[in-house]
Amino acid sequence: MNMKINKIDKNYNIYTNNNIQTKPVKSASYTSYPMILTNGLNNLALINKVMFTGQNYDIGLNRDELIKRTMPNGLLTITLLKNDSPEYTNLADGDKQALKHLIKAADAIAEVELQLDDENNIPFKKYLEKEIVKGNPDAEAAMELFKGQKGIFAKDLLFNEISLAKGLKQSPGRGVYPRDLSVEEFHSILFKMLDEGKDKEVKNILNQRSVVVRNGDYLKGIDYVDKFKKEFSIAANELEKAANVSTNEDFNKYLNLQAQALRTANPMLDAYADKKWASLQDTPLEFTITRENYEDKMTETIFRNKKLLNRLKKYGITPIAKDFLGGRVGIVNKEGTEFLKESKALMPKLAELMPFKDEYEQTISADNQAMVDVDIVDVTGAVGEYRGKITLAENLPNSDKLSLKIGGGKRNVYHKSMRDNKFKALQIYNKVLDKSQIKYITPDSNHYFTVGHENAHSLGPHHNDAKLGEYRNILEENKADVAAISFVDELTKMGVYTNAERKGILINFVMSNFLKAQPDNSIAHRVRQVMQCKYLGESGAYEIKNGKVHVNIEKVVPACKKMLKEVIRIQIDGDYDAAAEYVNKNFVWTDDMKFVADKLNAETSAYNGTLNTPLADFLRNS
Repeated sequence: MNMKINKIDKNYNIYTNNNIQTKPVKSASYTSYPMILTNGLNNLALINKVMFTGQNYDIGLNRDELIKRTMPNGLLTITLLKNDSPEYTNLADGDKQALKHLIKAADAIAEVELQLDDENNIPFKKYLEKEIVKGNPDAEAAMELFKGQKGIFAKDLLFNEISLAKGLKQSPGRGVYPRDLSVEEFHSILFKMLDEGKDKEVKNILNQRSVVVRNGDYLKGIDYVDKFKKEFSIAANELEKAANVSTNEDFNKYLNLQAQALRTANPMLDAYADKKWASLQDTPLEFTITRENYEDKMTETIFRNKKLLNRLKKYGITPIAKDFLGGRVGIVNKEGTEFLKESKALMPKLAELMPFKDEYEQTISADNQAMVDVDIVDVTGAVGEYRGKITLAENLPNSDKLSLKIGGGKRNVYHKSMRDNKFKALQIYNKVLDKSQIKYITPDSNHYFTVGHENAHSLGPHHNDAKLGEYRNILEENKADVAAISFVDELTKMGVYTNAERKGILINFVMSNFLKAQPDNSIAHRVRQVMQCKYLGESGAYEIKNGKVHVNIEKVVPACKKMLKEVIRIQIDGDYDAAAEYVNKNFVWTDDMKFVADKLNAETSAYNGTLNTPLADFLRNS
C-alpha cells in the first residue's frame, strides 16, 4: 500500500493522495478499528515493518494482516445467550445466582488451559493489555484474535499456522512438556529412567493428568491438581457456592463432587464426578469441565518408537496423551433435549448394527447414556477455542477415563447456540452443489448427523484405543462419522427421519467433507474429512458435473458401511502399523477437492471466528 493519508475527518472518512474518500466498516468484533486510522496511518509506507516490542514479545502479524483478520468478513462472530433472553429470565432465582458462580469457575479453568496450551499465553496476554493501555491499535486487534482462538497459536480456516507472537512457534509438547524438550531427548530420558528403576516416575509422566517438568537429568510429572492449586481452588469454591443456591439436587451433588476432585490429586475423585455428571439428564443448568487429549503431540511420538514402547509394556505402562481443559456453562433446552431422548432410546438397537459386534463389549445402554441440548452461556478454555472451527457437541468421558471402568456412563451435550449461529447450508453450497439437491438441506440436516456422530462415539471397540498412537483420534472421528451415516437408512425405516430428511443428511454429509484448503495431518477432524472425501469419491458417492458436485445418494450409505468395517477392524486389532497405512492411503488431497475448495473460497473470505458472550459478561459484572 503506497497511498498517503492526507486527512481523516471526525466521521473517520479517509482522504488519500488520490482524493478518494472512503469510510471504514466498524466491526462488532474489532470496535476500535477507527482508532487504527487515527494512530499513524500516515506511515503506511512502513506498514510491513511495524512491530511493537515489550517484555521480549513482538506482535507477529503486520497491520494489514490484523485488519484483514479482524474485519467482520474475516472474523466471524458467534453470539451466545443474551441477558434478556427468555431462557435466562425464566430461570428460578437460585439458578440465576448459580450461573454467576459457574461462570467464575469456568473462567478459572480457562486460566489453567492457557498454561496447558503454552507457557507464553498468559505473559503474552499481559503484554497485549499493557500495549492497549498505551494506545497501540495493533495490540487491540491482536487481542481480538487472542480471545477468539484463546491463545497465541491457531490454524485458521485455510490451515495457515497463526502465531500472534513474532518468532514464537507452537511446541509439540504444548505447555504440558518443557518447551526445549526434543523428541529424541524425551525418549532418551525415559529409557534412562526405566534403566534406573524409576518406572513409577515414568508412569506419572505418561498419564493424562500431569504437567511434565525437568528434574535434574530426569523428568517429573506433576498432577494437574497440584500444579494448578490456585486456579482449581478458585473453581472449587465457586462450584460449592453454586451448589448452595442451585435448585436441582442431582446437579448440586455433581458440583460438590467436582469441587472435591479439584482440591485433591486423586483420579478416583475425578471418576466419581464424571460418573455423576454422565447421569445428569433433567437439570435446568449445565456445567462441564471438558477433558480431551487431541492436542498433545509429544506423548504420541512414543508409539513410533517400538523399542521404547516394548520397554514400557514390560512395566505395564500405556502412554496416554495429556488432557486439555475447557469449561462449559449453559441452560438446558427442554425442547431440543426431548428429540435427543428419543435418540438415546435407540442406542441398544444401533449397537446391534455395528460391524464385528461379537468381538468386543458394548458399554452403552439407554440407562447410561444421557443427552442434553444446551443454550450456551459461555465456553472457556479448550471447548471455546475458535481455531478454524468450534465445537458443536461433545460425547464425554472419553474411553481413557477411569469413570467408565467403575460403571459410569457417557453424556452427550449439544451446543444449540453454536448451531443457531452457523451459516445456512444454502449460503455455503449455492455455487458448489447441484441446484436440484440444495433443496433437501435444511438447518436440521447437520444437527441430525451430529447426533448420529456423537452417539457413534459410544459404540464400537475401545479396549485397544491407546495402541493406535497418533492415529487413535483420527480413526475414532472417522468411525463416528461413517457409523452415523451407516445408520441413516435403518433410522429412516424406523420413522426417525422422513425420506426428504434422509436425503438432506446424506447430501449435507458428503458436502461437509469438502474443505476450503488442504490440511496437514495434525488435526484429527480435518484428516478424517479428507479421508472420507477421497473414499466417497472413489466409491462413486459423488461426482463433478457441469462444475457442480452431484451426490449419488444411493451410494453414500454403502460406501460408509464399507469404510466403517475397515476402521472397526483396525480398532479391534489395535494395530498401529495398519492404522498408519490406512490413514496414509486415504489422506490424499484430490483434484476434485481442490476444485471445490477454490469455489468455497470464492464464497467466503472468513479466516477465523470469535465468541460474543453478553449474558456471561453481564453475570461477571453483576
